[in-house]
Amino acid sequence: MKGTSPVNIFWFRRDLRLQDNVGLSKALKGKHPVFPIFIFDTDILKELPNDDARVCFIHTTLQSMHKELVKLGSSLKIYLGKPMEVWASIIKDWDVQNVITNRDYEPYALKRDEEVEDFLSKNEVGFYTYKDQVIFEKDEITKADGLPYTVYTPFKNKWYANFEPYMIDVAAVDTTKFVKCTLDFPTLKEIGFTESEIKVRPFTIDNLENYAEERNLPAVDSTSYLSPHLRFGTIGIRELMQRLGMKNQTFINELIWREFFMQILYHFPRVVNNNFRPKYDGIKWRNNKAEFKKWCDGQTGYPMVDAGMRQLNESGYMHNRVRMVTASFLVKHLLIDWKWGEAYFAQKLLDYDLSANNGNWQWAAGTGCDAAPYFRVFNPITQLDKFDKEHKYVKKWIPELDTPRYSLPMVDHKEARLRALATYKEGIN
Repeated sequence: MKGTSPVNIFWFRRDLRLQDNVGLSKALKGKHPVFPIFIFDTDILKELPNDDARVCFIHTTLQSMHKELVKLGSSLKIYLGKPMEVWASIIKDWDVQNVITNRDYEPYALKRDEEVEDFLSKNEVGFYTYKDQVIFEKDEITKADGLPYTVYTPFKNKWYANFEPYMIDVAAVDTTKFVKCTLDFPTLKEIGFTESEIKVRPFTIDNLENYAEERNLPAVDSTSYLSPHLRFGTIGIRELMQRLGMKNQTFINELIWREFFMQILYHFPRVVNNNFRPKYDGIKWRNNKAEFKKWCDGQTGYPMVDAGMRQLNESGYMHNRVRMVTASFLVKHLLIDWKWGEAYFAQKLLDYDLSANNGNWQWAAGTGCDAAPYFRVFNPITQLDKFDKEHKYVKKWIPELDTPRYSLPMVDHKEARLRALATYKEGIN
């Protein structure tokens, strides 16, 4: 049955919240009531295990949003399927005037949106997108010649120079403009998934006063656990920046890294499957599957690497300093292609974001923009001594650490370092 009254549709994607949502705010200022939807994209879901923790988190978050909308006399409509097929059914069922959504910058999303826009245009439906998940996007921060930055520090400096306080004004939402309807919300089982034992933790930004001093210490639980919430948009970047205040510059610098990598992916989509720097294409990776499995399982014999991988496998999180050490170990000590590590993190990280994951892995491998030089090889022994001196972090994740059951080091650090340097030197074009 086709809805008799004209509606605008708001399409939730990476912005799972009703407050501080730019596109939603714009939609609710239009002349038609707003029908809010979310599409579980089967092209994405088919690649995931049926207990994927991120899908469970999305489902739980959407359910909370649905309950909020029910209080307003509306509902959140959940669709399951391929986006193009879903849109074909939506415009049959509703008198859709416009579709409003927030922009996504990943290659898959850009292609999907282009196809959806083309389809809607042919059906005389408007398609409008807005900047929501970043402070600056696309070509807003560029060099004087208009080209994108490929080095973080000048990007960061231009970011700060262009920043104005009004940019973090929280988008107001007029809740009276939602379509009045009563719809059922599907169970997790109905979308083909089961509950995961791994949970996304609530975020906190109340413990960041010592962030600059403590952010490299994995045993000190001073991290915000914000990253999955930023990834799925359960908090808006403007509200976050308001709550942080501009004084916590060390933390804001990390948010700027996020935007830097997003812009790299947007301007250079080839990085998804290729080295940013083609001169590294000649590296002969060893890609030993048995050694890769030891790394995945946290059985390398290097405590900081193993603790990190076990934390990832058991919780979906890994401390940022430890991410650098584990990544460096894989690509330098074992000479395994960074793309293997990137794919494993993509499976496991609750905060998996293509741009940041790709950018950080290429940074560790030395193949990316603004990368660590190839001859920098993190020493997992000295990193442990420096950042987990009392071994609190590694003992938490490796109960057998000080027993004969713990693995012997699978490679000698000095030998592995020299092998990596020789391999890189030989492979650079």
